[in-house]
Amino acid sequence: MGISTLELEERKTGKDLYSYQKGAINKIFKAFEESPEDYHLLYQLPTGGGKTVIFSEIVRQYLKHHNKKVLVMTHRIELCKQTSKMLTEFGVVNKVVDSKADLSDQKEYSCFVAMVETLNNRLNDDKLDISDIGLVIIDEAHYNSFTKLFKFFSKSFILGVTATPLSSSIELPMTDNYDELIVGESIESLIENGFLSRAQMYSYNVGLTSLVVGANGDYTVKSSEDLYTADDMLSKLIQAYEERSKGKKTLIFNNGINTSLYVYETFRRAGYKIAHLDNTNTKKERAMILKWFKNTPDAILTSVSILTTGFDEPTVESIILNRATKSLTLYYQMIGRGSRVLKDKKTFTVIDLGNNFHRFGPWGDNLDWQRIFKSPNYYLDTLLSDEELESNFRYEMPDELRAEFSNSKEVYFDIQKTYVDCIRSGKSSKAVLEQSIEQHAKICIENSEDVYDAIALAKKLGDDIDFRIGRYTKCISKSTFNFVEWLKGDYRKKLNAYLRLNFDDVFEAIHGYPPED
Repeated sequence: MGISTLELEERKTGKDLYSYQKGAINKIFKAFEESPEDYHLLYQLPTGGGKTVIFSEIVRQYLKHHNKKVLVMTHRIELCKQTSKMLTEFGVVNKVVDSKADLSDQKEYSCFVAMVETLNNRLNDDKLDISDIGLVIIDEAHYNSFTKLFKFFSKSFILGVTATPLSSSIELPMTDNYDELIVGESIESLIENGFLSRAQMYSYNVGLTSLVVGANGDYTVKSSEDLYTADDMLSKLIQAYEERSKGKKTLIFNNGINTSLYVYETFRRAGYKIAHLDNTNTKKERAMILKWFKNTPDAILTSVSILTTGFDEPTVESIILNRATKSLTLYYQMIGRGSRVLKDKKTFTVIDLGNNFHRFGPWGDNLDWQRIFKSPNYYLDTLLSDEELESNFRYEMPDELRAEFSNSKEVYFDIQKTYVDCIRSGKSSKAVLEQSIEQHAKICIENSEDVYDAIALAKKLGDDIDFRIGRYTKCISKSTFNFVEWLKGDYRKKLNAYLRLNFDDVFEAIHGYPPED
């Protein structure tokens, strides 16, 4: 049975847990009771499912029934503070171990919250007594920075929590560090029961073959910035925003500060309310920007991955992925920022400008997390390369342009299929472009009263022409920049010439009567 959004918003933290959260806690304690004291357990739950609520209740119950201490580890200062606050709401007195913490009173506490790097330094300096810690909880456990600390906790039960049990490093699979995975409620189930909003996804095809994959297995900032700061990509971003997200509170994710600044300038010049945020902003600036974003209904916030974790703003109505990623975790984290529910918010918009949707499938797809956990390489090997993804693309006319070709049932032309047919029947590859020009001319004439209308429509087919030429050059395996540019220009000239020469005949063939003089 679904839960009312009002009830959801008014839920008091503390001991009011949902049934799936109680179920998860029971499963975790069962594993805890049946396993050796140094067992490593991983728990998966989607962003927005309440991981912090679950492990706060686990800490509360653990301290009540065990005469040992608890340590909670996070990888970001914001998460550290949020976790400490949540534990306090659950009645767990806790101490934050940050770089300024005075540890002289550590004996008075049974629960510590620490950032991974600070903790590493404190433990190496022997400043924190961990001899009595029976339970270690690791938030965002897919980050590998935590694994270096495992050596200090050889006698502790370790509970890792994550939305995506896939390691941030291919070389360090999570199955090497955890004995078992418990899979929590699915995104689909959380949506069905009113805990998360449903994503309405729109994907715009982008040519990514210029991107370079770095040592971390994801696209480099440099190659991303070269692509996403180009004028045509910035135009595509504005166009996508205006088509799908105009007037909605929007978060834009970029790969690189430079790209985010270009995005900021582009939207500002177009007259939109936008702010830029990155990790060079001071705490005060960050707080001001986030407050402005919260309070401004149609605000746009452009950022670099800084808001992927520890940022919770339910009023977000639209997410734009203005980047490509090979990280499933990052894909889920970015989209998850829009999934929080509100009284009148049942859905949110996602615009994908990095072919991520084609690479990973829809957000909330029922992924086999057990299989991904046990065989991450198998999963990663099944992901399509950018070349394979792009070979499956179809050019889709924007809605506004498609309306101008409303008399045509079909406007798509399959270059690849036509090429194969031509080669099989012994025709020259040039016949492919001739047939494409004829089809373009036909749809222009179908929607025109005279040759001047048709030529004006042909001018609007630039993106489709460029897409077809790109497909064609891949088919004939010849794609030097100058050759491609020449082909694009030549195609446009031949299309106009064809329209001038054949307009009357084609018009009469379509309508059964000649055009009016």
